[in-house]
Amino acid sequence: MRLLVLGGTEFVGRTVVEAALARGWEVTVFHRGRHAPPAGVRSLRGDRTAPGGLAALAGDDGSWDAVVDTWSAAPRAVRDAARLLRGRAGRYVYVSSRSVYAWPWPRGGREDAPLVEGAAAGAEATDYPRDKRGGELAAVEAFGAGDALLVRAGLILGPYENVGRLPWWLNRISRGGPVLAPGPRDLAVQYIDVRDLADWTLRAVERALGGPYDLVGPPGATTMGDLLEACLRATAADAELRWIEPRSILDAGIEPWTGLPVWVPPDGEMYDAVHRSDVSRALATGLRCRPVDETVTDTWRWLTSVGGVAPQRPDRTVKGVDPEVEARVLAAARGVSGTTP
Repeated sequence: MRLLVLGGTEFVGRTVVEAALARGWEVTVFHRGRHAPPAGVRSLRGDRTAPGGLAALAGDDGSWDAVVDTWSAAPRAVRDAARLLRGRAGRYVYVSSRSVYAWPWPRGGREDAPLVEGAAAGAEATDYPRDKRGGELAAVEAFGAGDALLVRAGLILGPYENVGRLPWWLNRISRGGPVLAPGPRDLAVQYIDVRDLADWTLRAVERALGGPYDLVGPPGATTMGDLLEACLRATAADAELRWIEPRSILDAGIEPWTGLPVWVPPDGEMYDAVHRSDVSRALATGLRCRPVDETVTDTWRWLTSVGGVAPQRPDRTVKGVDPEVEARVLAAARGVSGTTP
């Protein structure tokens, strides 16, 4: 198989490239040159946001079985690339997001749920949900519904993460001491290891799948307790998880999802949206998810290999709770309990 990856040097794109190379595929990477692509690829350079930025791709005589595009800004960049590649690639895979669904997302929502309005294939950047939906529209416009595969990913974790969620937890727990663990401990969370996303995507290419697929782990497979205890084991840190009930966390002004990454309080619209997804369509087409310990251990191994500081995308919010706020919440909880930790 011949694969073109637009990007291919960071997180999802890089993992897709490595998975394709491991399969023996011929891989071409079109990128801006900010990061070196994996060894073994054919490299083309260009900036999709600049005038004439697709010149290297336009002047290349290559053709591919599939294109994988992870773009998440102005949809017109997807439109321009997809139009250029129409007739030169058999399938266009756009790594989208479950954020394309209209808010509030229905509990247990599936691929037929209502979508955000106001998105357009040729639009400039607006907001993340409409940008991703516009990218979907651009892919379908150029390749048709049957040859455009829309991978609507949920929360993505794993090696190379440049968003700051799992790396923050690993670094926080590695520092040791009492750790604010957002309860309840058995709160189910949904995520997908980036390598499982890549594997499913490449198998979908081989099977010539098209249309939208929600891609995240099955509901109930992992809990906050599972995730944070895996961080304890991976780091071998002298840390203690202190489980704090949601009301105390919210009263302290800590933002769900960003202040304490991955976590949102149960029984609300946001929890239903991000941790109660129906992924039966992806499971029926071969989605397999590795255990949480493997995701966490491999991420810690990668994180330590880069000096403990994960790359951070400039268009994503900084994650994590202020240490002073964490200490106050832990102290207050200790006072209420009347016990000495």
